[in-house]
Amino acid sequence: MMLNAALLTLALALSVATRPWRLLAGGQRLSPLLALLVALPWLWALPALHAMPLQLQWSGACLVVLILGWPLAVPVLCGVGAITWLIAPVSLPQALDLTVWLGLVPATLALLVGAGIRRWIGTHPFVYLLGRAFLGTAVCVFMAGVLSQSVGHTLPGVGTGLSLVARWLMAWGDAFVTGMLGAIFVAFKPHWLATWSDRLYLDPTRPPA
Repeated sequence: MMLNAALLTLALALSVATRPWRLLAGGQRLSPLLALLVALPWLWALPALHAMPLQLQWSGACLVVLILGWPLAVPVLCGVGAITWLIAPVSLPQALDLTVWLGLVPATLALLVGAGIRRWIGTHPFVYLLGRAFLGTAVCVFMAGVLSQSVGHTLPGVGTGLSLVARWLMAWGDAFVTGMLGAIFVAFKPHWLATWSDRLYLDPTRPPA
């Protein structure tokens, strides 16, 4: 509980310091933000609303980072956690667990992976979609699950080894959805993606990174 509260407080403090509300100027990202606040809490709450033999949840945090950027993703994911607490039979500590380990940790890893990809691989549409939206999501969600398990957040009724396998498989579910939606948004709604820039990724006159 104390670790979760400390991580959430640190993430919020860093986010607020960047004044993330500036990203909403013009209202271009207001629609996807509201859509995330409506849909994501139900996906986080699903295992608590239905009896499931394996309590795994879709994260969606990497998609939130692609759409909103990390500074704005942090308060949005906190809002998702709060809404999940209201609509699902989960306690406050459980909701805090979801917010940190399904939301903030994979979102922060996605920020680091995205920065690394841009720095060492380059800025190309294929790299963005395959590296950041697809493979990057799989890595970030799985690593967040591993870190969560290392501090004692085990899956109920499942051994340690099988838990890692389950987290690995679930991470690919996140990756497929994020990669698919990322490709759709790049093609039809690029202005919805805070991490995408036509000038950066599509300008043929720009020298290679």
